[in-house]
Amino acid sequence: MDRPSFIVEPLAGYPGQIAEALWQLEDTRTRTLDQLGSIDPGMVDVAPAGSTNTIGALLYHIAAIELDWLYTEILESDDYPPDIAALFPDDVRDDEGALVRAAGEPIESHLGRLAVVRSHFLQKMQDIDQSEYTRVRSLESYDVTPAWAIHHLCQHEAEHRGQMTELATRLSST
Repeated sequence: MDRPSFIVEPLAGYPGQIAEALWQLEDTRTRTLDQLGSIDPGMVDVAPAGSTNTIGALLYHIAAIELDWLYTEILESDDYPPDIAALFPDDVRDDEGALVRAAGEPIESHLGRLAVVRSHFLQKMQDIDQSEYTRVRSLESYDVTPAWAIHHLCQHEAEHRGQMTELATRLSST
C-alpha cells in the first residue's frame, strides 16, 4: 500500500514563497478536478430545488475570478488578452447579482477554460519577483498583495468546490 505524502513541493521555475503559493494553487485545482471526475456531466447545468447555482455557473465563476484577480490585484491592469477575454462572453453576474449560468456548455468547455486561465496565470507569475510578490497594491477599496491574492484564490476555489460537491450530492439523490 502506498503511503500518503502531505508535503509541499514548490513549483519549479519560481522563487521560494511564490513557488510554494503556486503549488498550493495547483493543489487546490487538483482537488477540484478530482472531485469533478465523479460528477455526472449531465448535472452541469442543473440547479437543484432551492439553489440558484449550477456546477457550470460555479466553474465559470472560478475561472473568471482567477483571471480578474490576476489582472486587477496582481498585475494592476484591466487589459486582458483578447483570446482570454473571449473565453468569458458573459459577465460573471447577471442583472440580479446571481452568478451567470453559462448554460449549454459541456463540462469539457468549463475544464478547458479553467486550464487556459491557469496556464496564463502561471505564465504571468513568471514575471513577478519576490519584492513584487509582497508589494502592497493600494486599490480603490482595499490594499492587497499578490501573496494574499493567491491565498484568496485557493480559498475561493475550495469553497466553491464544496458547493459543487453539495449540488452534485443533492442532484444525485433526486
